[in-house]
Parts: sequence; structure tokens; C-alpha cells
Amino acid sequence: MPSSPFAAPVSGRHRKTRTPAPSLRRAAVVALTAPIAGAILAAPSAFAADKAVTRTAALDPAERKIAQKLNERVRDTRLGTRLSGVVVDADSGRTVWGHDASTALMPASNTKLGTAVTALTVLGPDHRFTTKVVFGDGTLTLVGGGDRSLTTGDLSALAGTAVAGLRHAGLTSVKVRVDDSLFPEPTLATGWNTGYYPDTIAPVRALSVDGSHVTDTSLDAGESFAKLLTDQGITVTGKVTRGVAGTADVPVARHQSDKLSVIVRHMLKVSDNDVAETLLRTTALAAGRPATFQDGTAVVREVLTRYGVSLDGFVIHDGSGLSRANRIPARTIAGILDVAADPRYGDTLMYVVDGLPVAGEAGSTLGPEWGRFDTADSRCAVGRVRAKTGTLTGALALSGLTKAQDGRWKVFSFVENDSTAAPDATKDALDGLAATVNGCWA
Repeated sequence: MPSSPFAAPVSGRHRKTRTPAPSLRRAAVVALTAPIAGAILAAPSAFAADKAVTRTAALDPAERKIAQKLNERVRDTRLGTRLSGVVVDADSGRTVWGHDASTALMPASNTKLGTAVTALTVLGPDHRFTTKVVFGDGTLTLVGGGDRSLTTGDLSALAGTAVAGLRHAGLTSVKVRVDDSLFPEPTLATGWNTGYYPDTIAPVRALSVDGSHVTDTSLDAGESFAKLLTDQGITVTGKVTRGVAGTADVPVARHQSDKLSVIVRHMLKVSDNDVAETLLRTTALAAGRPATFQDGTAVVREVLTRYGVSLDGFVIHDGSGLSRANRIPARTIAGILDVAADPRYGDTLMYVVDGLPVAGEAGSTLGPEWGRFDTADSRCAVGRVRAKTGTLTGALALSGLTKAQDGRWKVFSFVENDSTAAPDATKDALDGLAATVNGCWA
């Protein structure tokens, strides 16, 4: 893969000040240089592009070529007739091209961009999720803290510490229960197909191990914990049950996850649905709301509004984008990317841009194993495009950043719905649009 142009910062024009509301806890305007490759994006007013051909009078020759080529290529039959798209010059804020940019379509996993921005803003990039074990009345309770990254190794360490405590107290047998009360019902979101779970996503609970996809991840984790205790010589009496830890229970052991910044990067790189839904719930809690889908999505709307992102037509019911009832225009997705790459919020939000898959990056959703950027038209953009994918039956999206042939950064968003072409063919067409913005497919 060619070396990525996202490796070194470059300077850009001074951005017009946009002051967020004071209640945005961590969005301090502190960065003095661009966090990633000089992606200094424009104010929200730049995302006013709408239907069909864009006025070209203010565009430079490279931008006029982008607009001309996109006007031709958006008619590709593989893209169907329902596409919302926009391209904006990052330095000047000019709208280079737009096509139904304000039309709200099903965004699929591009929804995760708003989830990531909101989680980092409300929780902070250094936040860690805590799983703990407490003891009381002859029972060890495994208490879930919303850590979807918990592994068997982490659980084994918790069990080892608990066993040492039991032996010190002269105990050789114990009951085991799980406490996943951090996340209330419902565990399934509006707009999720029954075929999604547990394979595509597990019902959302506050406790799981090894990213398990089972109907009840909490009891599954509890049973794994009980077995680990048994393996270390402790007798576990009865079945693992569900309950709420007592206020008088004694803390025995705890495990903390990686920083949220690491978790967000992973979530975006591989488009992890389970992590996204956990972030939505924990963000709601941190904002003083119940950990529900409804309250989590309300916090997303509140945070994006305070960053100045237009929410006209914006409707979401989950954090992952699996809901078929979600609707977001390309203009709004571009606005979210604008905020994520804004150097003034770099200390908090740079991890969103860093987490975007790079075209041709193995192990990401833009990797060769997914057949992305591997056609004659788009292969030239390998290493040159950083973008979030979105894939559902009847909905495909690609939104991100690239440095165009004029040496200037562009932010783009393309959302397609209801194409009758094969999904892989539509993905190839979207990759071609991104390569067009980059300018390597002239």
C-alpha cells in the first residue's frame, strides 16, 4: 500500500470561531495545529449543497473537474436513483458538488460517526469502563460496566483475585450471580430486523465476554466466570443467577478497559455494532439520563446540535446504524466529519478521524478482504482516502476525507438507498466516487 497522506500535519487557513455551548464538557478550543493531515474543515454553513449540478464560478480548475465528473458518474446505474451526496473544500468551505445533499436516507453504519463524536465529547477520550466483582451473603456478583472489550483473560484475572480473597477468608464454596442492571430494557432497538441478532448484534446488555453473540451475554459471562472459579478449586453452588449487587457487598476485584479513544478507533475501523450500542448507553448515563436507546439518541442530537451540525431530517433509533428506521442526509454526515476533524476539538475528537478506515487498509472495512478500492477506477485511491463505510440491505454509504489533485482537502459523503444492482457493484461505484474526489480517477 502506498504511504498514507494522513501521516503528517500540514497547515491550513484560520477557521472562523464556532463556540460550543458551555455544557459540552470536553470540547475545549485548545488545538493550535491540525490533528490529522491538515484536515481543517469548514463551518456548518458550508454544507448547504443540494440537488444536482453545483455552481462552478468560485471553483478552481481541479474542483470544476471533480464536479463535472461527479455529475456524470452519479448517473451510474449501479447507484440507482436515490443518492444523497456532497463534497466540500476543507480549506475554503466552498461546496464543490452536491446532489440531494439534504435528502435524508438510511445511513447504515455512518450513524456510528455521531455516536463516536458524542461518546468522546461526553465521556472523554481517557474514559475507561469498569467490570467488578463484589461479595456478600455467600455470593460473588460479577457487575457489568458496559465493557464490550472484556476478554476471558480479563475475567480469569478477576476470578484469580476473587479466589485469593475467598481463601484468605477460609471459604471454599460460593454462589455466583451477574448484575447487568446498568442497562435497562429494552435490549433491542426500533428498526432492527429479527435476523440481526444474535449474529450481527447481540441484545444490548452491560456485561459480556469475548464479544460473544448470544441472546444473554450477561449469563454467558457469569457462567464463564463460575467455571474459572471452579478451575481454581472453588465450588460454585447452584446455577448462575441474575440480580443486583447489595449496597453492603464488599469489593473484591475490578478490571478497567482500554481508554475510550482506543475503543472508538476499533469500533470505527471494523464497524463494531455491539461496541457502538454500548457507547450509546454509557453516554446517556454520563449525561445524566437513563441508559436507553431513546435517551442515548437524544444525547447524540443534543451534542451534535451544540457543535453546530444541522439536524434537519436527522432521525436515529440506535448507535450502530442497524436500525432501518434511521435517516440522515449526506450534508449532516459531512457536518459530523467537519466537527471530528476540527483542530479546535483535536484533543477530544481526533480519534474519530484516526479511526476512519483507509482505502486498502487490511483489517478494516475498506480492506482488500472486503473487495474495496480494487477496481481499475478506484485502485489509484488506495492509501489516499479515509472513510467510514455503511452497509445494510438496500443501503450503502461512504463518507470521509481525501486530499484532491489541487492539494486541498475535501470532505465528502455519499449515501445510496434502494439500488437494484448487486451490493458489491454498488460499493465499487461508491469507491469510484471517492476516487473521483481524490482526482486520481480523472
